[in-house]
Amino acid sequence: MREFGDFLPEFTMEETSEIVILPIPYDGTSTYQKGADKGPEALLESSFNLEFYDILTGSEVFRKGIHTALPVDELSSPESMANEAKERVAQLLENNKFVVSIGGEHSVSIGPIQAFAEKYANLSILQLDAHSDLRDSYLGSKYNHACVMARAQDVAPILQVGIRSMETCELERMDMNRVVFAHQMRNNSDWIERVINQLTENVYITIDLDGFDPAYLPATGTPEPGGMDWWQAVDLIRAVNKKANIVGFDIVELCPSPHHKASDFFAAKLLYQILSIKYFDI
Repeated sequence: MREFGDFLPEFTMEETSEIVILPIPYDGTSTYQKGADKGPEALLESSFNLEFYDILTGSEVFRKGIHTALPVDELSSPESMANEAKERVAQLLENNKFVVSIGGEHSVSIGPIQAFAEKYANLSILQLDAHSDLRDSYLGSKYNHACVMARAQDVAPILQVGIRSMETCELERMDMNRVVFAHQMRNNSDWIERVINQLTENVYITIDLDGFDPAYLPATGTPEPGGMDWWQAVDLIRAVNKKANIVGFDIVELCPSPHHKASDFFAAKLLYQILSIKYFDI
């Protein structure tokens, strides 16, 4: 698997890089379109076509060093995948790296979230997503992609943004005061203040790309109409960064298609944009 960006070796060495990207190419529990296991490779390939001066922050975050780790390769079950991902992330955190995980379906977030929850006190999980993902178990597994935020709730408080698809059984776990539904985001920005007012000191962000409207990003396994646009997400992340300490994030559910290469580029650009905000939007 290739690295993120066509940087000189001095900006990609693990020992000197502040940032590490961990690919988790798993797609074992998705229930609609398959192919998210190809998402990390597609994102990394598209990253070679980015331009690396970030206009929004006036920065070149790659100079902090961005190393791409070997992918998680224990993919025999969602539980074993999550365990290896947790161990890998925990080790990187122990080495003082800023870790970005890329998937893969949304179940790949479970291990990283658990590792961050053990590392950081006063942590909250911010989810950008079309789906609430609050089933306690689905199709015989508590580690299914439809259960990721239930598992996150087990270790930290969660905030959910962009939700527009769910089942009745998920209402029992859902805290309506900590959810911004997609229809509440239309034609106003008050929802951003609602979110940041409930953040804790440390924040982990999990981004399911189906949180974006398929008009902007169609290449995802479970697209839903009525989602976010680029600037809504960027404005939210900038507000979060000003209020709290973003300790890490993941980007998941890119399901690459030869007919929608812009989605791959969107995901790569989003990753680089968030890093630029984290380090330079002060």
